[in-house]
Amino acid sequence: MAELPRIAVTIGDPAGIGPEIISEAFLREDIYRVCRPLVLGDVCLLRIVSKRIGPLPFREIQSPMDAVGRPGTIDVIPVSRLKKGSVTPGRPTAEGGTAMVTYILKAVELATSGEVAAMVTCPINKELMNQVGYGFEGHTQLIAHLTQTKDYTMMLAGEKLRVALATIHCPLRDVAAKISKELIMKTITITCHAMERDFGIENPRVAVAALNPHAGEAGLFGREDMEIIKPAVEEVRDSGLSVEGPFPADTVFYHAVNGRFDAVVAMYHDQGLIPLKLLHFSNAVNITLGLPIVRTSVDHGTAYDIAGRGMADPSSLIAAVKMAAKIAGTRQKTED
Repeated sequence: MAELPRIAVTIGDPAGIGPEIISEAFLREDIYRVCRPLVLGDVCLLRIVSKRIGPLPFREIQSPMDAVGRPGTIDVIPVSRLKKGSVTPGRPTAEGGTAMVTYILKAVELATSGEVAAMVTCPINKELMNQVGYGFEGHTQLIAHLTQTKDYTMMLAGEKLRVALATIHCPLRDVAAKISKELIMKTITITCHAMERDFGIENPRVAVAALNPHAGEAGLFGREDMEIIKPAVEEVRDSGLSVEGPFPADTVFYHAVNGRFDAVVAMYHDQGLIPLKLLHFSNAVNITLGLPIVRTSVDHGTAYDIAGRGMADPSSLIAAVKMAAKIAGTRQKTED
């Protein structure tokens, strides 16, 4: 029987809900049926945060090889040892921010060396990351930098819908200027290859959403779809990939959910994530496509407003861990 993959989970910002959802998620026996999870974080912090649940069995280990992967034992590599009282739920600090980044650096190190099969990240504070000296837009850009990955894209996925984004975090007014034929081609190609490599789908069918209403209506509502997106789709299709579009965004997601497409490439953040979160608000998974390592994440933020109050839902983290294990297994099969 194949050995279950080791999955490293970072706790994110210590002042956010990451420690809480980890404590809740790691009580689930179904996680241990698909992987051997381990936490990269702070044992003392986890014990404090989890007090409302009960005395959880956190176990310090020094290496992923020490992880037992057994329900009833939560293995933790102590990447930080924050001072008692230095972290208050809902109140980010520089000390916590430094620890937050250190967890990510350690996870990438372990994933790159093959000591873990995948990394899963809990939410961070992007502003805080910049304040403590890491000038990146977020997790994705930092991990791409650390793995020397030039071409990557962000996907959010649930059971019914998978959406990759051509542009991510930028003002809506800047989207049209950022879209280029090269960007669209790159995003489509990465998505198609990831569907095969990470999801095990042979000859995946990918749809591309239009930027403008009615796909521009032959230029009446904008020329980007006709002059940029359509030529990009045609060139990628000519290379042998199964891609169609641009389709009006108000219909393409319906067709994808009903099985016509395996994934959709959206032009901007809210275009793709509104339908995704309408269907998968609690259990969507953020996946970075194109990396040499497997990285998934929760699809929500630090939720400072409810941190420490016992209200955080671990569903997205549970889904992210299971997705990481599935992708790691698929990659191993396709690369063997």
